[in-house]
Amino acid sequence: MFRASDLLPLRRTRSWRALVVALVAVAPATAAAQTVGPSGLPLPRMASLAGESINVRSGPSKNYPIRWVYTRLGLPVKIVEEFDAWRKIVDHEGDEGWIHGSLLSKRRTVVVTAELLELRRSPDPAARVLLKAERGVIGRLLDCDARWCFLDIAGRRGWAERTAIWGVLDNEMRD
Repeated sequence: MFRASDLLPLRRTRSWRALVVALVAVAPATAAAQTVGPSGLPLPRMASLAGESINVRSGPSKNYPIRWVYTRLGLPVKIVEEFDAWRKIVDHEGDEGWIHGSLLSKRRTVVVTAELLELRRSPDPAARVLLKAERGVIGRLLDCDARWCFLDIAGRRGWAERTAIWGVLDNEMRD
């Protein structure tokens, strides 16, 4: 990452201007690129809790104190940092802490964040409602497009608006 102080020793010449123009041209592409963690996997990425009682610690080892304990199997979390076998996660309420990677699953889930989610037969606000789910309900993520996600909640499959759930990255589209 470049800082303004990195450019101060340069003289104001044509080459300096060319460097600044080049940096400005590259900056948007660099910002859009996803970071790769030490595991070789992208950061951030989504995962879910693989157990019903998972300790969240203030740092990446068992030497750090437990901040709280998750008791919801399948709760989606966003992995934002990695250190050895530990993953720094953020949940749907914005809380963050460290979890051992073995306690996370690649199975994709979402949590309802709207007061009431309507699971619809097709990705259309006028489509028939198949199921209504309250805030906090967890469902399995099957597919997404820019506005809608196809979910499985309690064995019922249907479409929900992305704005009503948490567990999908903003720029993420699934097959």
